[in-house]
Amino acid sequence: MTKQVEPSSAAEIEGFFETLSNWGRWGNDDRRGTLNLITPEVRLAALASVRHGQAVSLSRDIDPEHPDPVHSGVAAVERRTRPREIEEIMHISPRWEAMGEDIHISPHGGNAHLDGLAHYSWDGKQYNGFSEADSSAEAGSKYLDVSHASEGFITRGVLLDIAGLFGVEHVERGYAILPEDLLAAEKRQGVTVRPGDALLIHTGSADAIVRFGTLYHDENPGPIDGVQTGLHASCLSFLRERDISVMGADGTHDVQPPQLEDFDFARPIHTVSLVSMGLWLIDNMDLTALAAACEKAQQWDFLFTALPWRFVGSTSSPLNCVAVL
Repeated sequence: MTKQVEPSSAAEIEGFFETLSNWGRWGNDDRRGTLNLITPEVRLAALASVRHGQAVSLSRDIDPEHPDPVHSGVAAVERRTRPREIEEIMHISPRWEAMGEDIHISPHGGNAHLDGLAHYSWDGKQYNGFSEADSSAEAGSKYLDVSHASEGFITRGVLLDIAGLFGVEHVERGYAILPEDLLAAEKRQGVTVRPGDALLIHTGSADAIVRFGTLYHDENPGPIDGVQTGLHASCLSFLRERDISVMGADGTHDVQPPQLEDFDFARPIHTVSLVSMGLWLIDNMDLTALAAACEKAQQWDFLFTALPWRFVGSTSSPLNCVAVL
């Protein structure tokens, strides 16, 4: 599986910010990006992908005792449960009671979550030219928060099974997925990614980390310094040409370690997708069960649903995405 791949040059990646841009495509004040590609017609067509009625969750449990299942070193989950909330608040003891709780989640980490368009910036600019400086620690994102995705992502989903393409349970860490791999997966599976689709990339790598826990360095370095399977920067043109509405992966999309020593280009998939294309991303999904279901049914498209919180100011949202075959 290992092969020598020339890294994209810094100049090539920087050029993608212009050549792949969706700025102004849906108006100069647009804040929805590629969500605009999920039209009523696209949603109706997606219903034709439901052939068996089988629903598959594409997320892992959010577990306070094990808050960071893919060892990214970022996620945090805290839960405080109040077993007798009425007694605690009102200082009385009625025969009826209620359970209350407080929950704190840091979504940008090991759990499945949506990356909003304000998550990344380039040279101080976010998608469609909005300024990073307009956001603050107190108010969050002023123009590009996840509440603009209030309709949710309800569309046709397509799983490209890269692990299945190579005949392995999980693709080796550090492998850079190329456009030719995406095209080969399409051909093998007899499916074509089309405008408005949710594209899901299965490598099995994150699932292997969860199950075996030994694929990462003992010091648990984190996503930038660690070794992760992901997309080569040359895949960005494929994503733009296919006009997908959202992309999900069982990792963090960008191959790690970075292909270029210049740290400015450590995350080209994230940066160009979110900033230039306005393409929403879903990190750290669990796609292994879906890959098995698709293989068994020999069906690689399905109805895809992801419903983020209407959280004003937030750059992210936890998700439980569901595929219906």
